[in-house]
Amino acid sequence: MNNNKEIKLEDQLCFSLYACSRAILRLYRPFLDELNLTYPQYLVLLVLWEKQQSSIKELGKLLELDSGTLTPMLKRMETAQLIERKRDKEDERIVLVSITEKGASIREKAMCIPQSLLNTSGMSMEKIQELNKAIKHLSAQVDSAL
Repeated sequence: MNNNKEIKLEDQLCFSLYACSRAILRLYRPFLDELNLTYPQYLVLLVLWEKQQSSIKELGKLLELDSGTLTPMLKRMETAQLIERKRDKEDERIVLVSITEKGASIREKAMCIPQSLLNTSGMSMEKIQELNKAIKHLSAQVDSAL
């Protein structure tokens, strides 16, 4: 068989992204365990540290999670007193999620999580940002084709 026509695992961008994502999650795991967070919970907190409050619909869109995944996770986070959920006073169909004092207090401890990637990668912040921009562009292109 001609090598130019072979499909090799090592040449597949999708696999490289998948393997990289798994490696980063393994790197993050000890930090997240120390904070008693799952990776998706960490993502919710990232949004709320920035915005203080978000609707469940907006969180789902930003994190690319459906409500069937998001709602039980948010319930667990509320039980852990990291967030608070309330119905919007103007439109009761909308559920707003707010960061609590306890949720906000974790932010400082979580600063080491993205720093761990920078330290481990051997890449500059500029290179990581460039790579992130390229991956976001690819993702948007693929999404728009679907």
